[in-house]
Amino acid sequence: MTSNQVAPSKTAKTAKTDDPGGRRLDRIVAWLLGVGGLVGLAASFVLTIEKLELLINPNYIPTCTFNAALSCGTVMKSEQAAVFGFPNSLLGIAGFSAVTAIGLGLLAGATYRRWFWLGLQLGATLGVVFTHWLIIQSLYEIRTLCPYCMVVWAVTIPIFVYVTLANLERGHFGGRGGGRAVTGYHGILALTWLAVIAALVFTAFGASLFA
Repeated sequence: MTSNQVAPSKTAKTAKTDDPGGRRLDRIVAWLLGVGGLVGLAASFVLTIEKLELLINPNYIPTCTFNAALSCGTVMKSEQAAVFGFPNSLLGIAGFSAVTAIGLGLLAGATYRRWFWLGLQLGATLGVVFTHWLIIQSLYEIRTLCPYCMVVWAVTIPIFVYVTLANLERGHFGGRGGGRAVTGYHGILALTWLAVIAALVFTAFGASLFA
């Protein structure tokens, strides 16, 4: 074999394997979808059980009710808790079940096609938009917080951030490697977003959270 034949082979192999940033992002996405999906699923499942208990017994006090500011019961009785005519938590069970399955699949070595990732992007985008609508309703309309709902907020936002970065990195939006410029700051993106939400919560409720 001549040197002209060897060089391209090594170059091709290096191009495929020498991408530690991309591999690190892939691992984070897989773990986040798997673990974050499970956390969101658990919170949604508990919310559904609490809602059923409340339907059976209107005087039931949910386990996530602590004071006037942190009261799942108040939120569950609001119109916003059943936007489509059934408890929002059922959407969480369906959505987070899918997210968990995808994450576990990635951890097991599964690969998905572009259309699948774009479908996941659509789901994550709808989820984060709906979540922010619920955040606004909780802070400024219902004026009460649901701790289990806040757990859902805390996992939905990072899932959206990392799914978006993964799609950018894979070139699924057109133009490969678009996410590399922000891959090194992925933690800052998610944490800053969550910090802004936390600041809005404390601004809206202040010391009443601990009363």
